[in-house]
Amino acid sequence: MQSVQKVSNTAGVLTRVALVATLLWQAPVATAAGAHPTRPHAAKSADVAEGRSAFRTNCAPCHGLAARGGGRGPDLTSGNWAHGGTDAEIFRTITLGVPGTEMPANALDDAEVRSIIGYLRSLAPPARPVIGGDAGRGQRLFEGSAGCMNCHMVGGRGGRLGPDLSRVGAGRAVAYLTESIREPDKELTTGASDPNNHYGLPLPYDTVTVVTATGERIVGVARNEDTYSVQLLAVDQSVHCFLKKDVRQVIHERKSLMPAYPESALSTAQLNDVLAYLVTLGRDRHAAVKDGR
Repeated sequence: MQSVQKVSNTAGVLTRVALVATLLWQAPVATAAGAHPTRPHAAKSADVAEGRSAFRTNCAPCHGLAARGGGRGPDLTSGNWAHGGTDAEIFRTITLGVPGTEMPANALDDAEVRSIIGYLRSLAPPARPVIGGDAGRGQRLFEGSAGCMNCHMVGGRGGRLGPDLSRVGAGRAVAYLTESIREPDKELTTGASDPNNHYGLPLPYDTVTVVTATGERIVGVARNEDTYSVQLLAVDQSVHCFLKKDVRQVIHERKSLMPAYPESALSTAQLNDVLAYLVTLGRDRHAAVKDGR
């Protein structure tokens, strides 16, 4: 009888151990990314203020002070998230970075990351404008008669003189794209970072002219530049390296090498077609499905 009682007690202990193990196995792992809901949360005003401060310190150098896009980071106010838009996905992007892109991992504590997400959620995206163009026609214009691909690369194809547009739909708003096409001098796009600038600020796509010792003028955009030298990508997409002591002058002009496309060069209908194509580049698959693309 005593041995039967021992067996019964042992069985009860084992049952409780098994139950605890099962509960532990089924409980969600409290990792940073997994600890956040998939639905956006409404942040308190104090959290938003804290998140704004954390964002300006850690994120603004790439994404701009108002999160509307910078030299290396996309616009975060559009509601379109290239790498997932749930709280958990944004948390993962911030903390782990995105391999193969300029988005690095960030050693921030959970509270800071949550406050940044709260701040980003407070930036209500504007209603997506109805473009009305045809993306297929826009792609044909982009690659053909509009001449965009002579300077811009998409998916590894095209020129190198202008910014790579492979993910421009995820990083830039339609208003910005429209302005860049109609008035390219108004707000110059920025590109590669100057390695000699310890703030890591990107170089603008302004017009640079190097006047050599013989008087030859070579025009292009700077790829790297410091006090003593400049590396230039010329309009014919050849690369030139100069020591400044060996040239007569290095001239920076606050204007774009990209020509303006007024109505006479690109009609409103054609512009809308090109825009319809550009907004598909790099779009979050979830947003694309929602928009019916």
